[in-house]
Amino acid sequence: MRRLSYPLLPALVAVSVSVLLGQTPDAAQVISSAREALGGEKKLSAVRTFTATGRTRQIRGNNLVPIEFEINCELPDKFVRKDEIPAQDTDPTTRGFSGETLIQVPPPGAGRAGARPGGPPPGGPLPGGGRGPGGPVTPIAAVKQDFARLMLGMFAASFPSVPLTFKYVAVGEAPEGRADILEVAGPANFSMRFVVQRETHLPVMLIWSSSAPGQPAPAEQRMYFADYREVDGLKLPFRIRRAVGADTVEETTFDRIRINAKIDPRKFEIPK
Repeated sequence: MRRLSYPLLPALVAVSVSVLLGQTPDAAQVISSAREALGGEKKLSAVRTFTATGRTRQIRGNNLVPIEFEINCELPDKFVRKDEIPAQDTDPTTRGFSGETLIQVPPPGAGRAGARPGGPPPGGPLPGGGRGPGGPVTPIAAVKQDFARLMLGMFAASFPSVPLTFKYVAVGEAPEGRADILEVAGPANFSMRFVVQRETHLPVMLIWSSSAPGQPAPAEQRMYFADYREVDGLKLPFRIRRAVGADTVEETTFDRIRINAKIDPRKFEIPK
């Protein structure tokens, strides 16, 4: 059986805020500090588009499947990811949204044979929708939740396409040091916890619950952000790892991230 090998998941123990600090910290200040660490409000606010290429290694049964991907995003409400598996004779798959319209190739209902083997982009539910702790998630809501997770980890921000609210809930204690933990809420019963390391102020983890095929109940999922590098004055994560429970299920590495590059409008065309 092929595996993605990592040490045990870092222990993260939530400790009462009042015990450690005597008062509740401000969630807005945590977000502001994170954005400063990622490059500063002026530079982040100037981001209009970003593109990325790389690969995802994903566990599928006893196999470790390499997936080549391309991401195109035009903020605030256009996003697509195209996946291709070089080792398999299958057509590429595309999943994203433009405004309130789903972009999915093959379209929903086309069958698993044409869908991306192994599931969605990192952290997302199955193509065609999924199930969160609040119940079923529609296909458009599911892909927007994928987008929201990626944006929060990369830019410490939410956008009008998926508006989020933040509440400070606890201080996290781990061998690597303390972290601020925010409760995040959004549309369609969307909820997760956002973990920001105190020393660096960089996003390090998202935690949420959702169901997967064969699971009788929602399982804890974690999405880790690491390998921060400078891109046009911004500090962006080049490695994203996702775990379900104690098991790492996929790792995504970016080869290249481009900021404010011109994107062909045809990338966001709705399939006929």
